[in-house]
Amino acid sequence: MGADHGGYVLKEQLKVFLKDSGYQVLVLWCLQSGCVDYPDLALKVAVAVKTGQALRGILVDGVGTGSCIVANKVPGIRAAHCYDRLTARNSREHNDANVLTLGGQVLLPDQTTLIVSTG
Repeated sequence: MGADHGGYVLKEQLKVFLKDSGYQVLVLWCLQSGCVDYPDLALKVAVAVKTGQALRGILVDGVGTGSCIVANKVPGIRAAHCYDRLTARNSREHNDANVLTLGGQVLLPDQTTLIVSTG
């Protein structure tokens, strides 16, 4: 997982949900709010997935689009910007997405837990 200042709060809430669901969570960037720009975090998480340090990645920035664009520049990464269960399901089932990007300023915590639990 990684987040910039626009996604920090949502990332923290999502991290608790994932740990409570039994997932091991590796936070690669933005341990405090306001500490990084989305291109840096997207690259770091995408490389962790590409190299096998992580099975899948989750990026949270303000809207989710910027992180998706950057992550998809890494060969072998199939990042998907999801905003509901349908986009999440389609991204996993039909596109084999291995990185999920979310908008911390446009999604509520309940929405993100539905999206993440879909794939």
